[in-house]
Amino acid sequence: MTHELARLGQAAELAAYAEARGPITIGLAGAGQMGTDIVVQVALMTGVRIGAICERMPQNAVDAVLMAGHDRAAAVSADTAAAVDRAIEAGAIAITGDYRAMCESGRIDVVIDATGNPNAGTEVALAAMAHGKHVVMLNVEADITIGRFLKAEARKAGVVYTGAAGDEPAAALEVIAFAQSLGFEIVAAGKGKNNPLNFAAVPADYAEEAARRNMNARMLVEFVDGTKTMVEMVAIANATGLVPDVPGMHGPAATREELAQVLCTREDGGVLSRSGVVDYTIGKGVAPGVFCIVKPRHPRVLERMIDLKVGPGPCFSIFRPYHLTSLETPLSAVRAVIHRRPDMEPLDRPVAECAALAKRDLAPGETLGKIGEIDYRGFSMTWSDAREANAVPIGLAERAKVLKPVKAGERLTYDNCAVDEDLAVTRIRRRLDQQDAQFVEGLMA
Repeated sequence: MTHELARLGQAAELAAYAEARGPITIGLAGAGQMGTDIVVQVALMTGVRIGAICERMPQNAVDAVLMAGHDRAAAVSADTAAAVDRAIEAGAIAITGDYRAMCESGRIDVVIDATGNPNAGTEVALAAMAHGKHVVMLNVEADITIGRFLKAEARKAGVVYTGAAGDEPAAALEVIAFAQSLGFEIVAAGKGKNNPLNFAAVPADYAEEAARRNMNARMLVEFVDGTKTMVEMVAIANATGLVPDVPGMHGPAATREELAQVLCTREDGGVLSRSGVVDYTIGKGVAPGVFCIVKPRHPRVLERMIDLKVGPGPCFSIFRPYHLTSLETPLSAVRAVIHRRPDMEPLDRPVAECAALAKRDLAPGETLGKIGEIDYRGFSMTWSDAREANAVPIGLAERAKVLKPVKAGERLTYDNCAVDEDLAVTRIRRRLDQQDAQFVEGLMA
């Protein structure tokens, strides 16, 4: 005899919502590794469904639908919003190459951007919000470039703009919020790096591993060369006010047991010049987890933390040993619709920047490729340092033209590179930079 487990918490809320109003319907932009995960995961959930997938290569979307256990007939081509609506009403999943058709659909409640491209994510988010859809940004590169603008646009439209649950930034925010609620001093927060660190990594050297792991080689390199870590830590910084302690962060080889005694201030025996920073570790036992290093504000709390074997003190690691990346992302979509609450959003003013650093010598006249290729990698800085250096944000580096020779290891700047002014993400970022300049001038006046 089998016994059905009672639905608890968010599972119960989602089931009740679906019974009263029908399932939450997601529009998904991108059917790569992350997007495919989302399609499969949603098929296993109660009260939520994929209504449409926007993908430049339609077969990728069809393959994702099949992998999720749907029949081939469930994937229906749709070129217009009306066609998307008809497919959803028939219980199918609309496959389209036009993100506007998906975003204009009256049957879509929330859009998840899983393109990984800053400009594509910008265009998808703006179209979704213009048609009253909540936006889940599984595209940290876009978020750190213009996320605060997208947050403001979402508020104007009366919808939610949020980072994605499961990605390290939102997972880290969970433990940071927990620590804050208990009144701890937040010393540091960050992640364990998942892949071996090789700043010089290029796709050709990782093609075999990428194929073995069913990944795109460029995406794998974005992780290996440290770019993704830099991007994610900047996202945490700009959602909390924590900052990189030094350019590029420390990135020590601290194990899980050592974290709290390494990523703490020098006064407490660690490497940090100050409290309140973002950083990462390449030490064993931390990845794929996220952490928040805290310091009790009272000797009684210190005594209890030691007694509970959290660590030897005076600082302790609050640790989440996993992040489920795209598998958790649908929960952000659910919370946006049911509770109209973001899991993560940027502050109105940035505190950190992910600049672009040349991986190789760059010559005038070259046009730069994508993140994770052979031209540049991410490098975290404080926002003020990046502004003073005239650094090009990594989200604007693609399609930039090299104006002056740039040596490997040097920053890309607006002096040695010309960014593509035709891209929507560039135009928006330029406006934000002008507003920031006026703000700083006002403070100094």
